[in-house]
Amino acid sequence: MSNASPKLHNAMWPGLVGKGGEGAEPPIEFDKMLELTANADVNGQKFDGIDFFLFDPHINIDISEDDLKAMADKVAAKNLAVGSLVAPVWPGTVGDSAMGDDEARKKFVLAVEKACRIAKILNEHGVRKYGVIRIDSADNPENWSADPVGNTKKIAETFREAGKVAADHGEKLAAEGEICWGGMHSWKAMIDTLEATGMPDVVGFQADLAHTYLYLLGYNAPEAALLKDGYSEEELDAAYTTMTDALRPWTFDFHVAQNDGTVHGSGSHDKTGRHCPADDPNGKLDIVKASGYWLKENGQATKRFQHICWDGCMFPNEMLLNQDTWNTILGKMIEVRDAHGWS
Repeated sequence: MSNASPKLHNAMWPGLVGKGGEGAEPPIEFDKMLELTANADVNGQKFDGIDFFLFDPHINIDISEDDLKAMADKVAAKNLAVGSLVAPVWPGTVGDSAMGDDEARKKFVLAVEKACRIAKILNEHGVRKYGVIRIDSADNPENWSADPVGNTKKIAETFREAGKVAADHGEKLAAEGEICWGGMHSWKAMIDTLEATGMPDVVGFQADLAHTYLYLLGYNAPEAALLKDGYSEEELDAAYTTMTDALRPWTFDFHVAQNDGTVHGSGSHDKTGRHCPADDPNGKLDIVKASGYWLKENGQATKRFQHICWDGCMFPNEMLLNQDTWNTILGKMIEVRDAHGWS
C-alpha cells in the first residue's frame, strides 16, 4: 500500500533555469511543463502538484490578479495543487543582494512582499494550501568572504525584515542551501545565518539532496567538509547524520534530487552544484536512502513536510521534453514517499 503523504510535486523552473540568452537553449513554456507533469504516470499514480518560479516568461512577479487566477484554474483543471513559490530576490530582478546597501536590501524585501501577494491570491483561490516562499542571499561566497561576520549580520537583518513581511501574510521563508550563495555556502555558514536571523518559526531552510551533498564535500568551504575523497559508506552515513541533525530542525522545504559530485563555475568561490537525472549512472546518492535522513527522525516520519518536490535544473531540453524523463522521476518520488512518508 502506497503512502498518501507527503504530496509529490514537480518544479516548473527546470524549464527556465539556464535557458534563454546567448548560446542557451530556449525556455520551455509553463503550459508545456504543466502538461509533462500532469501526464506523468506510474501504475496509475500521478504527481499531486507543482512548485512555481515567479519569473518571466512563466509568471511575472507583477501578474494581475485575474491572470494569476486563470493560471490557477489551469493548474487545478489538471488535478494539481500549487506548493512553494520561488521569489525573484536576485540583482537584475525585483530583488537585490541581501548583504548589499540599504537600497539593495529594501529591494530584496520588496521581492518577498510581491511573492506574498501572489501566495495570498493562490491561497484564496484554493489551489494552494501548503508550501513556503523560497529565498537565498542573492550574493556569492566570494563577496561574503570579504567580511564574513559583517555580511552574515547584514543577511540576517535582511532575512528578518523579509520574515516579518512573510509572517504578516501567514507565510514562511525557506533559504535554499546551495554552495553558490554567500552566507549559505556551507552547512555551518547556513546555521550561522539562520541562528543570527533568529526567526525559527518563520525563516528556515530548504534542503535539496543534490546541493546538500556538496555541503558534505566542503566545496567553497573546505573547513566545513565532513567527507574526503574515497569515503566509505559508513563515513557517508556519519556525515549525513551530522549535517541533517543540525539542519533538520530548521528545514521547511525539501527537494528530491540527484548529484554526480561535480560542480561548474569558475574561480575559487562561485562554483555551483549539478543536478542529475533520477537514473543517472554517475549519481552519487541512493536517492531513497538519502531522503530518509531529512524525512525521518528517530526512525519515524517527521511529518514536517506536507509536500516534497523534485528539482532537476540544467537538463537539456531534449531530456526535459521527453515524457519518460518525468515518469522515471515520478517513480523515484513514489519510492521516497513509500519509504519515508505516511498514510
